[in-house]
Amino acid sequence: MEHQVFHRTVKVDGLSVFYREAGPEDAPVILLLHGLPSSSRMFQPLLTRLADHYHLIAPDYPGYGHSEWPDPKQFEYTFDNIAAVMIGFTQALGLSRYTLYMQDYGGPVGFRMVLAHPERVQALIVQDAVAHNEGLGANWTTRRAFWADRSDQEATLRSDLLSLAATKRRHVGDDPNIDLYDPDLWTDEYAFLSSPTQAQIQSDLFYDYRTNVEAYPAWQVWMQKTQPNLLVLWGKHDLSFDSGEPERYRRDVPSAEVHMLDAGHFALDTKANEIAALIREFLKR
Repeated sequence: MEHQVFHRTVKVDGLSVFYREAGPEDAPVILLLHGLPSSSRMFQPLLTRLADHYHLIAPDYPGYGHSEWPDPKQFEYTFDNIAAVMIGFTQALGLSRYTLYMQDYGGPVGFRMVLAHPERVQALIVQDAVAHNEGLGANWTTRRAFWADRSDQEATLRSDLLSLAATKRRHVGDDPNIDLYDPDLWTDEYAFLSSPTQAQIQSDLFYDYRTNVEAYPAWQVWMQKTQPNLLVLWGKHDLSFDSGEPERYRRDVPSAEVHMLDAGHFALDTKANEIAALIREFLKR
């Protein structure tokens, strides 16, 4: 059964934040945090599949999707700042208790939110998001070089991160079933990345990604101490991160439920039905 999806905006610290919302307002809340270079649009398959029993809310970060894109000279694009806006977003909507679904950049945004307000988090769903240095894998060599010497490596980083080829590769990875993927997934994202100011926004934020690596041990300690309800979903065709990362989560939280999916980095591209079913069973328990 299809459920109505609403498209709304709210002001947070003077910024216009766009979000998609579906499901009964009195139902358990799932807060969906998107990855690079996507937006709340990536969660459309879940909004239409889970809204019968859950209240789903998917915001766009500042500089993404339909949220405001403040000038990088006026707004510092860091994960700390984006997490602060997302915390303000939850407060503006009166969200005091929720399950966090964190994909890619949603991981560093979400873990900052968790450590700031652990009492609000009922459960964690991690989908292709890293919390261990080893999870970044060998293909992050160019990106680590950018962190070490931004001025010398920025052109290489932009080519590696923001090109049409890279945008397609993030979706398809090494999945041989390319015909399952809608090409609009990467052509739309590439058009977004080609917009004015986006190269600077994405470069600034990616330069700040090094702070996530520094924060990984704190996130691990929190998981080890609190043993949260944790569901880990991972696309086995994901070339963005190391495929051993799901088991690292299980090392921190032995009770974690872990599933390797026949999917890519954005697993909802091709496995929305399977993921929706796994979420239902996980949250029932």
